[in-house]
Amino acid sequence: MSGAGTAVDLDGWPHLFEPGDADAPVLLTLHGTGGNEREITALVSHLWPGAGVLSPRGRVSEQEMTRWFRRRGEGVFDVDDVIVRAGELAGFLAVARERYGLGDRRVIAAGFSNGANIGLATALLHPETLDRVVAFSGMYPFADRDPVGDASAVELVLLNGAADPMAPSSSVDRLVEVAQAHGAAVERHVRPGGHGLAQSDVDAARKWLAAR
Repeated sequence: MSGAGTAVDLDGWPHLFEPGDADAPVLLTLHGTGGNEREITALVSHLWPGAGVLSPRGRVSEQEMTRWFRRRGEGVFDVDDVIVRAGELAGFLAVARERYGLGDRRVIAAGFSNGANIGLATALLHPETLDRVVAFSGMYPFADRDPVGDASAVELVLLNGAADPMAPSSSVDRLVEVAQAHGAAVERHVRPGGHGLAQSDVDAARKWLAAR
């Protein structure tokens, strides 16, 4: 899908930015349901010390919990809203890149759960804006649809628990299938356990990032 996403007002979108080292990438940190732009940034020092941090807040509220897109029930996403919100995040990233003078610095998304899902959706729909995603406990964000275009520039690392009822293996299988069918490079790590973020996930993500 072409285009840089939807134009956004950066001043009206709560977020944090820390420049980090000029020769390091910027990690776009994307919180899970009920999280915020501050707590997720703790990941950065474990993934890439010295990296810049760009951390926006999800703009959907569900029962007073912050999210990135609407859902119709547990694990049942509003796919139309996913697509719209992915466009908004791509727009946010394009404006932030200009505002903060990021130039040619690589921006890599690192998201957990709902944040992983919006990062995946954004990369698959707007690879010209975001093409690298570390997805902790993420899943396929488009249900039974496939709105993905050319994703040959995209690289994903998927880190999931084998017994995760919130991001079931069948949905992760679908994510791998669709992403690879559209040209994306996908690395997948599965650990014992369920929904969450384990030390083994962080270790695998750090190794994947170091190879980028």
